[in-house]
Order: sequence, then C-alpha cells, then structure tokens
Amino acid sequence: MGSKKIQMPREVHIGSDVINDTGSICKDLRFSGNVLVVTGPNTLKIGANKAIESLENEDFSVEVSKITTATSETVEKLEEKLNDTSLIVGVGGGKVIDVTKMAASNAGIYFVSVPTAASHDGIASPLASIKNNNGSVSLKAQAPICVIGDTNIIRNAPFRLLAAGCADIISNYTAIKDWQLANKLQNDFYSESAAALSLMTAKLIIKSSKSIKKGLEESARLVVKSLFSSGMAISIAGSSRPASGSEHKFSHALDKIAKKPALHGEQCGIGTIMMMNLHGGDWQFIKNALNDMKAPTNAYDLGIDPDDIVDALTSAHTIRPERYTILGDRGLSRNTAKKLAIKTGVI
Repeated sequence: MGSKKIQMPREVHIGSDVINDTGSICKDLRFSGNVLVVTGPNTLKIGANKAIESLENEDFSVEVSKITTATSETVEKLEEKLNDTSLIVGVGGGKVIDVTKMAASNAGIYFVSVPTAASHDGIASPLASIKNNNGSVSLKAQAPICVIGDTNIIRNAPFRLLAAGCADIISNYTAIKDWQLANKLQNDFYSESAAALSLMTAKLIIKSSKSIKKGLEESARLVVKSLFSSGMAISIAGSSRPASGSEHKFSHALDKIAKKPALHGEQCGIGTIMMMNLHGGDWQFIKNALNDMKAPTNAYDLGIDPDDIVDALTSAHTIRPERYTILGDRGLSRNTAKKLAIKTGVI
C-alpha cells in the first residue's frame, strides 16, 4: 500500500480579537519579509486593516490586494504579485480565502486563512472553489499553514452568513450517505475516519441548533470550530466527499440556473432536506434543525423561483458525473423532482 499525504494547518487560533495577533503569530511561524494581504473592499475595513497593522508592527513589509471575484483570472493576477513574497494572508469570506489558497498553491508558498465570516468549510480545507467558463469547479490546492478565526469579527458579521455555515455543515449528513452508497455500488474509496469526523461535526451543530444566536460570541466560536473540523475531514479523505454529495450538486446546478443564486450553504441546506428524503432518511429532522438556526428551508426563503428548484433537481446529476450519488447516472425526471420538492415543502 502506498503512502498518503494529509495536509492540515500547523496552528489554529480561535478567539475574540485574535486578529490583532496576526503579526506575532506569523513571526512565531518563522516568516519574515514581504507579505501579501488579500481581502475585499468590505473586509478590508472589517478585519484586514487590523491584520495589516499587526503585521507592520512586527516589521513585515505589507502589500494589499483587493479582489471581488473568485475566478481563474483573479488567481492569475494575484500570482503575478508573488515574486518576492514569503507569505499570503487571506482576510475575508469564501472568495478571498479560495483565491488566496489557489494562488499560494500555484506559487508554492504558504498562506494564512483569516475568515471574517463562518459561512463555508473552505477556511481550513485543501480545496478551492474557482469559477471558469464552465461555472464553479473544486480544485485541489494546499491547506493553510495557519487559521486565525476572530470570533468577535465573525459574531458581528450578518447572521445569515453564520446560518449558511451551519447549513453547510448539516449537509454532511447526506454527503456521507452518498459516499457510502458510492462505496457500496461503485467501490469508491471510503474513509471511515473522515466520515466519522464529518458526521460528528454535523451532529454537534444540530445538537446545538437552538443555541446558535445572532451576535453571540459562543455561537461564532462553535461554528468556526465545526467548519474547521469539516475541513479536516476533507483533508483526511483527500477529497471533498465527506462534505459534498448530491446536495452540493443541487446547489451548483442552482447556481447555473437561478437569476440570483442564494448563499452556497443556504442552497446546500435545502438540498439536504430533499436528498435525505431520497435516501429514505428523516428529512423533517434536518428541516427542523435548519429552522432552529433561522436558515432557509424553502424556495421562497431563498428568493428563488420554484421552477428553478425543479430544473436544478433534474440537472444536478450532470454536475461532476464521476461522483456517484443518490441521483444516479440518469437523475430525476421533472415529475419526480417536482413531487420531491412539494413533499418536503421546498416549493
């Protein structure tokens, strides 16, 4: 049996105002010289300025790059700035973290992940979601050498983002069911340890669903830790299988169809309700947990046309066809998809 490489962050710092320690954390990791801080227009004010000040106080020379899209072109432009850079620090949401991660991986340098919202499990995983001409694709990158999760910043982010992060974690339930199905029917590789960690994380979030509150530091801390655990399951598996199945296929299909898609985690949560029904599981249990977290549970909550939900269900199987799920190779008929969405109250 050949060896297997598992990438994980060397350090994880989670706490209130920990972003003010960015410079000392990077110095303790033995970095020095030029640092590129990647952020967005809003997250520059929310968190990046504090990280920049902290880095400069530790004698780092800081260059700032603001991005608004997570495309292959954005990644390429970022790479052009990395000739004399020793480290990249990504301060922002999913787009910022993914672009930073991909550029660092391509350039062969380390990066630090500093999320300003707990809306996705990419904060610690070795995968990046990047848009190209064919839509969003999940690309292998490198895991961050360090994660700095400032719970004070995250708790003050719009609560919708935190709820979306919770929904993304809950989707691990159907992702694991799909993975087990693929292992049984297609003999796909399956990791018991990665699956166990992924399910444990989803169960923890659901157990705490009624205590996830707006502006509560403890809620932010719990969700960040859970997203980190989900990212670790991905690292152990060497793929996104522990956290991405038919519900993610549905979300990606909806991204292509809807005029104005909702947040990724929100769409995955609704996908989980319907896919749990297809698996013969307790979909109402999933729906109740999402309700407790104030996460969307139907098309109207998302602001998406019910017909788009049905269209996404019928085309979801074409997304990453090599990844076998409960949707099978032929997918759902329009009639079956509509009945499924109606039965689960999604439309």
